[in-house]
Amino acid sequence: MSQALITLDKVKKIFFTDEIETHALSDISLTIQQGEYVSISGPSGCGKSTLLSLLGLLDTCSDGQYHIKDMDVSDLSKAERAEIRNREIGFIFQSFNLISNLTVEENVELPLTYRKDLNKNERKAWVQDALDKLNMSHRAKHFPSQLSGGQQQRVAIARAIAGKPSFLLADEPTGNLDSKNAEAVMEVLDKLHMQGATICMVTHDPRSSQRAQRIIEIFDGRVVADNPVKRDFKINFDNNTAEAAIA
Repeated sequence: MSQALITLDKVKKIFFTDEIETHALSDISLTIQQGEYVSISGPSGCGKSTLLSLLGLLDTCSDGQYHIKDMDVSDLSKAERAEIRNREIGFIFQSFNLISNLTVEENVELPLTYRKDLNKNERKAWVQDALDKLNMSHRAKHFPSQLSGGQQQRVAIARAIAGKPSFLLADEPTGNLDSKNAEAVMEVLDKLHMQGATICMVTHDPRSSQRAQRIIEIFDGRVVADNPVKRDFKINFDNNTAEAAIA
């Protein structure tokens, strides 16, 4: 049986503005196993982004418990959350969030510079490995402005996996891409999952949701459905089709 990697138990998130209470999340309880591929869906304003912020330790819950592996991360300090976030979680953003005046390899290496357990040679090796997996080593010295949107997202994915995180959080990873590049990026995520990655993805795109193993539906801050997906598409990486398709 797979190990429970993420566990939320009756998690709530309440925002206070003036005298108004906004209950963004109410009694969220769910478990994501090691190696699972989960999609979180729901209408705008339903709480998806808030949930992703909590999962990514960018925010804290108002009530309830959040465990990563066997560690309770519900009430950590900002510094403690930052350290765990850097080691355990890889982020893939809709807008890529690459730094324009850094090269591809410098963008991928940046999160690793905060890892005290890695020396320079180890960081370089991890960066090279991540770029190799995304077929972007030949662009290592280029700047983001010299890359297409699909290539920038591949760099962003390389940055997310370079630190060997426990799981990946993907926030609308195809939102800024055309259909061809979106399909290719989803194939890259499929490949990473097949290689053992745990992925939690927020998306409005039902086609992307169908790539996951489970779809968790959020409505008005509550989980209203949590269903397995019948994955009836074929993935073929024998000739690096996903990498080659992203132009």
